[in-house]
Amino acid sequence: MAYSWFKALHIIGVVVWFAGLFYLVRLFIYHVEAQTQPEPAQSILKAQYGLMEKRLYNIITTPGMVLTVAMAVGLLILERSLLRDWWLHLKLTLVVLLLAYHFYCGRLLHQLEKGTCTWTSGQLRAFNEAPTVLLFVIVLLAVFKNNFPLGVTTWAVVGLVLAMAAAIQLYARKRRLEREMAGQP
Repeated sequence: MAYSWFKALHIIGVVVWFAGLFYLVRLFIYHVEAQTQPEPAQSILKAQYGLMEKRLYNIITTPGMVLTVAMAVGLLILERSLLRDWWLHLKLTLVVLLLAYHFYCGRLLHQLEKGTCTWTSGQLRAFNEAPTVLLFVIVLLAVFKNNFPLGVTTWAVVGLVLAMAAAIQLYARKRRLEREMAGQP
């Protein structure tokens, strides 16, 4: 019964964590774009986005991460035999990358707060796609385990990355054309 509780809470933590990560970087994008607004809108927007980012990171995203990791540790304590499986080692490696992403978001949050962030909104849009790729592969590993369809998955991930890159480029082009039509630089 404990295993089921750990697993359920682990899944809930993953959902909360990813929801926070997806929205957090979106807020960073808006924060950076607010710098192009005239005053007083710029100051108001930057202050509001800063507040929203801080609350999201500290109240939702980080607790989701902690719950995810704590429940994963509980699962591994109850099922130590899983540590012998190659798929789990790959999954844990991807989770370490996700943890690095999470903490780098915290760093970006502080840079935005101090006004020292040098990322553009386009760069942040691309950065925002990283957890999508990680989520895709992590979930597939968790579901398929030792029967992971490596060939199909590899092509699916490559396709996903290319589709996201194309979508980012198309969206950037659309925004650029809209600005040109409006007579803005």
